[in-house]
Amino acid sequence: MSLNRRMLAELIGTFWLVFGGCGSAVLAAGFPKVGIGLLGVSLAFGLTVLTMAYAIGHISGCHLNPAVSVGLVVAKRFPARELPAYVAAQLVGGIAAAGALYVIASGQQGFSLSAGFAANGFGEHSPGNYSLVSAFVAELVLTFFFLFVILGATDGRAPAGFAPIPIGLALTLIHLIGIPVTNLSVNPARSTGPAVFVGGWALSQLWLFWLAPIAGAALAGLAYPGLFGSGAAPAVRGVNEPDKGTVAPGA
Repeated sequence: MSLNRRMLAELIGTFWLVFGGCGSAVLAAGFPKVGIGLLGVSLAFGLTVLTMAYAIGHISGCHLNPAVSVGLVVAKRFPARELPAYVAAQLVGGIAAAGALYVIASGQQGFSLSAGFAANGFGEHSPGNYSLVSAFVAELVLTFFFLFVILGATDGRAPAGFAPIPIGLALTLIHLIGIPVTNLSVNPARSTGPAVFVGGWALSQLWLFWLAPIAGAALAGLAYPGLFGSGAAPAVRGVNEPDKGTVAPGA
């Protein structure tokens, strides 16, 4: 599969993740009487990865997340030369999804970006007013374990064909933990999309939602093979082995 086609798959997949996950937060989380709340938003993020992993995992590996791509490079599961192209595609997908979501959300009377637009933040912009240190540690630790699950689920020694399920459930779990702290990122592309439209404080705090997830993913990329080996061979083709060296659905 050509790199251009894999980039297109990453763009579409990241669009779906941001549109589905952030869209559930912006449009449905607090909807009167039938709002889906924290549990629903967490599940929505997990479902975007689960569904897209089966849709494009065999094409691009379904990373959908610059931190995941970095972690896979560190773990020697993905070629470093293709990292810039994947990150670019993921960013375009995330920003485009936020744009589509803005068009929809702004059609409601009384809509205002001041409500947050599902942007990630710390301090006064944290849902629970958590500090910068708390936000950084949460994002680093949760991304570490998310990548750890990805590397384990896509290990050549793991049961074949099931990787999207634990990965989607892991993303749901870490949202249940982290939404009160930062609105939960673990994904620089997911954070960048809404921040572009919110501007101001969201852009000024965006650095943390690049630095912490990438650091956590890189640590997992070192830890998993260091503890358990490289995993012999990439996981089963057709779910998460689209091309040589391109492995693992993520988010």
